[in-house]
Amino acid sequence: MKPRILLAESTTPDGAPMSLYEHDGAFSISFKGQELMHSKASASELLLGKMGIERLAKQQLQPQARVMIGGLGLGFTLRTVLAGLSAEAQVDVVELMPKVVEWNREFLQDLNGALLDDPRVNLIEDDAVKRIREGAAHTYDAMILDVDNGPTGMVKESNNSLYSFSGLRAVRKMLKPGGRAAFWSAGDDPHFKARMEKVGFRVGHIRAKVHERSKRAAYVIYVADR
Repeated sequence: MKPRILLAESTTPDGAPMSLYEHDGAFSISFKGQELMHSKASASELLLGKMGIERLAKQQLQPQARVMIGGLGLGFTLRTVLAGLSAEAQVDVVELMPKVVEWNREFLQDLNGALLDDPRVNLIEDDAVKRIREGAAHTYDAMILDVDNGPTGMVKESNNSLYSFSGLRAVRKMLKPGGRAAFWSAGDDPHFKARMEKVGFRVGHIRAKVHERSKRAAYVIYVADR
């Protein structure tokens, strides 16, 4: 059996340990010793990107569309977003952890790291939650948000505020009329869905598998249309 190799380590802004591993050609990021994401379990991240820009891609709307991705991770959501947009689009990738960006460039070039050099990508090293709260109205055609473990944050406690009434209002404000926000969630959260509806979104949800060949869907993608 091939060994699991520690490639790099860092800490979150709250001081918690985060690590990048490689095992038999696959990569994973762990937080406090718990696996956050794995390159062999990327089906839900790919679906998140696809659903986030679904209407833009299907209807060939907004050739100069502007999209925000909150959370770079291993780059799978970015992959599907770029695949579905025109050459004139702009994708703002907001990543809190500079080390995650560094790892993508240094260790993950052959995975999705090379996508950061796509001319449509504008990489922003910042707190996505803070940026949303301070953002201008009607900025984005789509906002794709995978900043933590869903409505119950794990990596950074303040991430929970994104899923509150005030956070959802800020997301809705930043969307252009007819725009869509897509949220990754570790599971069903009817209270989160109700909050989205109360701030004025039309809400749907799609179940997402961990692996393409999984027998059941463990995660949920919430889509919220303005």
